[in-house]
Amino acid sequence: MTQKVSQISKRKRDHIKINLEESVTSGIRTGLENLTFIHEALPEINLPEVDTSTTLFSKKLKAPLLISSMTGGTPEALAINLRLAESAQECGIAMGVGSQRAALEDPEQAASFDIRKAAPDILLFANLGAIQLNYGYGLSECERAVDMIGADVLYLHLNPLQEALQVGGDTQWKGLAKKIEAICKNLTVPVVVKEVGWGISEKTAWLLGECGVSAIDVAGAGGTSWSQVEMYSTNSEFQKKLAATFIDWGIPTAESIRNVKNILPDLPIIASGGLKDGLDVAKCVALGASLAGMAGPFLKAANVSTEEVVNLTHLFTKQIQISMFGAGVDNISALQKVKLRPLQ
Repeated sequence: MTQKVSQISKRKRDHIKINLEESVTSGIRTGLENLTFIHEALPEINLPEVDTSTTLFSKKLKAPLLISSMTGGTPEALAINLRLAESAQECGIAMGVGSQRAALEDPEQAASFDIRKAAPDILLFANLGAIQLNYGYGLSECERAVDMIGADVLYLHLNPLQEALQVGGDTQWKGLAKKIEAICKNLTVPVVVKEVGWGISEKTAWLLGECGVSAIDVAGAGGTSWSQVEMYSTNSEFQKKLAATFIDWGIPTAESIRNVKNILPDLPIIASGGLKDGLDVAKCVALGASLAGMAGPFLKAANVSTEEVVNLTHLFTKQIQISMFGAGVDNISALQKVKLRPLQ
């Protein structure tokens, strides 16, 4: 294993440990807590007939739920990814893996992403850092990431602040949009661009629309703050203080969804960033999202067992269904037309 790959793998192990053991929540709230459904006391629908299923990228899902990209690239990650994949298969929801860069640079690491056999039918997202396109990666590496796991979609993630807070981080971001555009035009599967927890502005949404992305995952502020993860990842007091500065940085998830919806009203949106339950998922769908992702709750459950992830997914799905029932709608298309009201 090369020194670079060894460093990446160590960082991935550290990230799992930190997310499980430390408080790494953003100082910003998602904005969803300020929104509520209008309660319909006479819904005129039957709860068992409320249909939470949806379709995205030609894949039928039992609920608009995504196990968000988390981990991979270490032997320890395989057990977690397999539990997540088994649960996604059983519950009929989507899943994304963590960055596959380490596995591209060291094929031995690919085993930690080998989950398709456990989840043959799910909507599965491969994942690479978009910035690697400015450091020698191209269409070939994107194809290899997709083929490695038999993915239906490729995530290209954006994490400029995280890279800026890492010693030796990848900070040459000029000209990246054109390279993302080239991947969108030439890759055989849809390309979705996602943030990692600081949200999407209207300007960035417009740029991504020009690139031809198939969807945007807003990954807004309000959940895991990777500046806080980086703070716990370093032994340098200087780097700790630098990272701690940005606990309140980012665009809240609710605002990020609106930003994309305003600029690209017809583009599918994946909502993530600090969602805590099925009610939050339902709110995101009402704001215009097609799918909603969570990472932290699923990671903690997967650290216990597959059964724990399945139970959590069933809870989230039931929360979505009852939210729809209380709002007087019986399908996801109707939920997307529901108006939320601000809390006074």
